[in-house]
Amino acid sequence: MLAGMAKRFSTGQSLDLTPMGEKSLLPQSTPRQEPGRRYRYLLATTLVVISFYLLSRDNALYLNVGRGQHLAAGCSQVAPVTPERNAELLGKFSDVIGTPDFKTKAIDWLAGAVQVPTEVFDAMPDPGQDSRWEAFGPFHDYLLNAFPLVHSTLSLTKVNTYGLLFEWTGSDSSLKPILLAGHQDVVPVEPKTYADWTHPPYSGYYDGEFIWGRGSSDDKSGLIGIMTSIETLIGLDFKPTRTVVLAFGFDEEASGRHGAGALGEAMRDIYGDNHPFALIVDEGGGFAESYGTVVATPAVAEKGYLDVHVEVTSPGGHSSIPPEHTTIGILAALLVEYDNNPHPFELSRESIPYNTLQCLAEHGATMPKSFKKLIQHSAHSKHALRKLQDVLHEDKAYRSLIGTTQAIDIIQGGVKSNALPEQAYALVNHRISTQSSVAEVQAHDTALLKDLATKFNLTFTAFGTKLTEPPAYGTLEIKDAYGTALAPAPVSPIRGEGSEAYQLLSGTIKSTFSAHRAGLAGPKEVIVAPGMSTGNTDTRYYWQLSRSIFRYNHKNTIGADNRLRGVHTVNEAMSAEALLEMIRFFSTLILNADESTTV
Repeated sequence: MLAGMAKRFSTGQSLDLTPMGEKSLLPQSTPRQEPGRRYRYLLATTLVVISFYLLSRDNALYLNVGRGQHLAAGCSQVAPVTPERNAELLGKFSDVIGTPDFKTKAIDWLAGAVQVPTEVFDAMPDPGQDSRWEAFGPFHDYLLNAFPLVHSTLSLTKVNTYGLLFEWTGSDSSLKPILLAGHQDVVPVEPKTYADWTHPPYSGYYDGEFIWGRGSSDDKSGLIGIMTSIETLIGLDFKPTRTVVLAFGFDEEASGRHGAGALGEAMRDIYGDNHPFALIVDEGGGFAESYGTVVATPAVAEKGYLDVHVEVTSPGGHSSIPPEHTTIGILAALLVEYDNNPHPFELSRESIPYNTLQCLAEHGATMPKSFKKLIQHSAHSKHALRKLQDVLHEDKAYRSLIGTTQAIDIIQGGVKSNALPEQAYALVNHRISTQSSVAEVQAHDTALLKDLATKFNLTFTAFGTKLTEPPAYGTLEIKDAYGTALAPAPVSPIRGEGSEAYQLLSGTIKSTFSAHRAGLAGPKEVIVAPGMSTGNTDTRYYWQLSRSIFRYNHKNTIGADNRLRGVHTVNEAMSAEALLEMIRFFSTLILNADESTTV
C-alpha cells in the first residue's frame, strides 16, 4: 500500500518506487542542480505521506478538494486526547494488551481469520446464485467462536446473507453513534504464484514478527482489530454510553455492491439518511516517516470513478477489399486522441495534497529550506504556486495524484484474419479529481471525439444523446460501461464548524502513538495531516450516514520491517506489533468518542 520514494533527477530518470525504509530518501546534503531538478528531487518523499494506499486499488492515485474549506491556512495540531471518565479502564486495557498472553491471542485471532479463504471475484451474481459465496459461512462461524463476548453482548443482523451489522447499544440514545467498518473478503491468490510465497497464502503463519497470508493486512487486520478491541473492552466490564455500530461488507474488492451496498441501505432504514452517525472509520492508511517527522494521514475523501465504453461499428466484408479505414483503425484513431489529450492539470490551494504539502513544510524537521520556502510562498504567490505545479506535473505519479486520470485498459475487435470486423470497442478508465465531476468528464470525452466522428462519417451517440444524424458510414457510441459511475466523495470537514470528529480522531491518533511507545526509544509524537485514498472503499455507500468519514486504521508503516507487505500480491503479511497498536487505536477511539461532548 505504501511506497517509499527515491528519484534520480540529475539523470532525468523516472520515479523509482522502492519499498519504504530500504534506503535513505534524501541525501545528507543536496547536490547542486538546476532549480527545477532540485525541487523535484526534494519532492521525492512527499508522495509517501500524501499517497497512502499508493500500491493498492489499481495503483490509481488521487486528489481531493476541501469544498469551501480554506485548507491552505496552515497545519495546526490538536493535543492528544485520552478519556477522563474511563481513564482507569484505559489503563487496565493497556496493561492487558502489554502481556505476552494477549499478544499470542491477538496473533492467533488474525492467523485464524487468514486461514479461512474468503476470495471474491468480479461480476459475481447475488448470494445464493454462486457457490463461491459460501466461503463466508465458515468465516462467520470462526468469528462466533473467536469472539463470544461480542456475539453475546452486541446485536447482530446479517444483511444480504453475509453482511455483518453489529450494534453495541449505548445508554444515551441522544448521542449519535459511531460506525466502525471493514470488509471480510480478500482478493484471490493466483494459483501460479503459490510457489512464490515465503509461507503459504492461507497458512496464517507467524514467524515471530509477521502474520503471513492473504488478508492479513487488507483487511482482516482491521476487522480483527475492531473485534479484538470490543471483546477486550467487554471483558473489562465497559458499557458504552454512545452506541457503537460495526459494518463488515463481503465484496469490497469487487466494488462492494452486494455487501456494503446492502449494509448502507439497511443502516439508512434503521438510523435514517440525514447523517445519523457522528463519524465513520473504515479501512485506510496509517502513519509513515517523512522529512524526519512521523505523519499520519487519515483520508478525508476519495476520487470519483467512470469507465467509458468506446464502441465503433462499420460494414464488414472480406479483408482483401478493405475500406480506407477499418473499424479497428477508426477505434485506434479515437484512442490516440485520448492519449494525446489528457485532462487539464491544476494544483489548487484548496486541495488535500496541497494541504499535506503545507503540513510537511510546517512540521517536516529535515525538509530543506529551499523546498520549504517554495511550498510556503505558494500559499500567497501565484508565481510560486505555478512553479510548484510545474514541478509536480513533470512526474507521472504527481500528475495522476492531482488531476483526473484516464487509462485505456481493455480493447477488443475482430474474429478472423481475413474478415473485416463489424465492431470494435475499448474501455477507458477515469479516476476523477474532486475538483471535477462525472458530468465534466463525460463532456470532455464527448467534445474530444466529436470531430473524429464527423471525419469518419459516424453517427455519434454520447452517454445516451445522439449528436449526429444518419445516414452515416458507421456508428460511434460512448457510454458508462457498467453503470457504475461514481461522483467524487464529499470531503469530511477538517477545520471550523463540523470538524469536531476530525479533531477527536487526530487527538486519538496522537495519544495512541505516544502510549504505544512509552518507555521505548524513538519518536513519541506524530503529526496528523488530512490525506486521501487512491481507490474507492466501501464508504462510497455510506455518504448519507455521516459528514465525517475517515479511511484510516492506524497501520504502522515506519521502516522496512513495518511497511505494508504484499497487498494484492504475493507475501502479504502484517506485523504483530502493528496489529497490537491498531487494537489500541480502536479501543482508545471508542472510549474517547464515548465521553466526547462535541461530536
